[in-house]
Amino acid sequence: MSTGRPRDPEVDRRIARAALDLFGDAGWAGFAMETVARRAGVGKASLYLRWNSKQALLTDALTSSLPHVSDVDTGTLHGDLVELATQILDVYAGPASRAALRLQLEAATIPGIAEHYAALREAQIQAARAIVRRGIGRGDLPATTSVTLLLNTVIGGAMMHALTTPPDKRAALAEDTGLEARRLVDFLWSR
Repeated sequence: MSTGRPRDPEVDRRIARAALDLFGDAGWAGFAMETVARRAGVGKASLYLRWNSKQALLTDALTSSLPHVSDVDTGTLHGDLVELATQILDVYAGPASRAALRLQLEAATIPGIAEHYAALREAQIQAARAIVRRGIGRGDLPATTSVTLLLNTVIGGAMMHALTTPPDKRAALAEDTGLEARRLVDFLWSR
C-alpha cells in the first residue's frame, strides 16, 4: 500500500500563514480556499488534498500557527506572570495578531470553529488561573487575592499594550515581548 508523497512542512507553513493572514484581513466572510492557495503560492487542489473544508483549514492553521496561552511554572508568581504576559503579547503583537483579533470577534459564529475556540479559551483560562492559584498557594499573594481581577489586569494590560502600540513600533514590540511583559509585571508588582 502506497502512502503517497510526504507532505512538505514548508508548504504547510506557507498555507497556514496565508490562511491566518487572509482571515485577519478579510474575516470569515472573505475567507476562501482559492484565495489562501493563491497567497500561499500553491494550487487549490493542494489545499483540498490536505483539508476537506475551509473550516478544517482555518482550524488547523489556528492550532498550528497561532501562539497559545499555557500554564508555566518558573518557581515564582512574578516569573509566571511575566511568562503569561509574554504569551499574550506574542498573540496580539506577533505576526498572527490580526487573526487573533478576528477570532475573538467571529469565532462563535463560524461553524466548526466555535467549538474548537471555546475549548481552547477554556484551557487558556484554566492555565492562567492555575498560575495565580499556585502563587497564592506558595504565599506569593494573600489568600484573599481576586484571581480574576489580577488576571484581568495582567492580561488586559498586555493586550492593550499590543493593540495600542503605534504601527511603526509594532515590529520592535514583537521582537522583544519578554522585555515589555517584565516592565508591565514589574509595574503592577511594585504597587
